[in-house]
Order: sequence, then C-alpha cells, then structure tokens
Amino acid sequence: MKVYIHEDGITLVGKAWEIIQKLKEYQKDYVLVTDWVQDISQK
Repeated sequence: MKVYIHEDGITLVGKAWEIIQKLKEYQKDYVLVTDWVQDISQK
C-alpha cells in the first residue's frame, strides 16, 4: 500500500481492501477526502 501526496491531491495505490482500510483509518480525522486534500495543501 502506497500513499502519494502531491499538491493536486492524493493517490492511493494498492489492493482494494488495503485502500478501503486506509480510507477508514483517515475517516477518523477527515469527513471527506476533499477535507484531507485541503489540509495537506495548507501544510
């Protein structure tokens, strides 16, 4: 499982179950993926 973070967004690479698990993990901090992208772009 790889997570690539760039200024335009986020790319998740891996098997479907790994991506789902990672999204559930980040769901604890962010309601939407756009919130996650905005937080990363501010840092």
